[in-house]
Amino acid sequence: MKTNPVVWFEIYVQDMRRAQAFYERVFQCKLAPMKAPEGIPPDTHMMAFPGDDMTTYGATGMLIKMDGVPSGGGGSLVYFSCDDCAVEQARVEAAGGQINKSKASIEPYGFIALVVDTEGNCIGLHSMK
Repeated sequence: MKTNPVVWFEIYVQDMRRAQAFYERVFQCKLAPMKAPEGIPPDTHMMAFPGDDMTTYGATGMLIKMDGVPSGGGGSLVYFSCDDCAVEQARVEAAGGQINKSKASIEPYGFIALVVDTEGNCIGLHSMK
């Protein structure tokens, strides 16, 4: 396998405005509305993370609110790349989230922090410093 095996992720939410505000504040980015593809219920609301080049390293994805699909822990964990994960971790509580595990070394692979968003989803933060 020559490319990143992960090409897309979805983080399910119950309150899109609240979740969008959390992710935009923590990661200092703008999420963009995405039209639901054919076959997806029309009341589905999607907000995409930046990153429209599917040929480079890393995966892009979205927040998605869909009837019948709960948010919260479910066995998968998405890690977001950061220059220093302590910076994003410091924004979490002010954005309405919680810190599950503060920045810790995973020597020799850098550092991680685990945080919980406003919808009950646990996400990881990763950095090399």
